[in-house]
Amino acid sequence: MKSPLSLFAAVLLGALLPGRAAALEPFVADYQVYNGGKALGDATMQVLPSSGAGRWRIDLDIRAERGMMGLAGAAAQQSTVFDLVGDAYRPLSQALVRKVVFSKRQVIGTYDWNARSARWTGDLKDTRKQPIALQDGDMSGLLINLAVIRDAQPGKTLNYRFVDGGRARPHQYLVAQELESVKVGDMSFNAMRVNRVQSGNEETVIWVVDGVPTPVRILQRENGQDTYDLRLVEYKGVP
Repeated sequence: MKSPLSLFAAVLLGALLPGRAAALEPFVADYQVYNGGKALGDATMQVLPSSGAGRWRIDLDIRAERGMMGLAGAAAQQSTVFDLVGDAYRPLSQALVRKVVFSKRQVIGTYDWNARSARWTGDLKDTRKQPIALQDGDMSGLLINLAVIRDAQPGKTLNYRFVDGGRARPHQYLVAQELESVKVGDMSFNAMRVNRVQSGNEETVIWVVDGVPTPVRILQRENGQDTYDLRLVEYKGVP
């Protein structure tokens, strides 16, 4: 974990250099997972170099000790391999595995930028196995999290195209004008609250601290109730 001094320095540097595009750096971040204020398990998000020149991988591994999805021992692992085109995160492949005691669901996705087409196989509806035409700037859900970290500025509107799991749809996020206090481990920082604008009964909120490469908190709600709440415990850079 970064020391309080180095974490403070990173946040201070971010405050002094607003609007900059931070260079992508490898990290590993640990989260506590909550639902309705109750701890359910742990999660790890990491960004690491992948095999192949200029390739990276982002992973999110959620491990429920109790309660999540109604059964003990539930888990979900997501991963996207990507490269950089300018400042854009371009997905190349994707994997999703969900386990709930006696069942397992696995989905694999491939983004073919030469053919400008993405396709998924595995345990999903036939309608989601149809190819999707790719557009410049398309990203998986995990990559959109990274883009929000890179792009967030108070009062800014962020627009992305989500292409993930056999679906394509616009995602719009609004960054609050004012900063708010958020705890990171034993320390509190002023964070940007970023709300995804969604229709229906879903809500996503991401809290971003300038200089920290990962969200300090990710909250998902449905029908006004928390479905999962990831709160950062610690993070560290990877040499």
